[in-house]
Amino acid sequence: MNDIRQRLLDKLIELETAAAGRSGSSGKPDLMSLFREIDDLSGELSEAADPALRHYLTRKSYQKARMLLQGRDSENETGDCLRSNPRSAR
Repeated sequence: MNDIRQRLLDKLIELETAAAGRSGSSGKPDLMSLFREIDDLSGELSEAADPALRHYLTRKSYQKARMLLQGRDSENETGDCLRSNPRSAR
């Protein structure tokens, strides 16, 4: 896994943990900064990056993006956008 993909995976896991209230810090987690960091990292992906990953990140399907990065994309359910246009992301 390249550096950007690993950093994306780390941020996606951090986001899920923070959103679930398991961040361990007191107070509310700063989810907006995590969203910005994920968006910034998404913008660093090369044009040759996996189209499904780009699709998930564009659609803010962060759990699906995390699962793809973890090699678990086969567990992702196909959404309506892919059912209606299967060539759009895969």
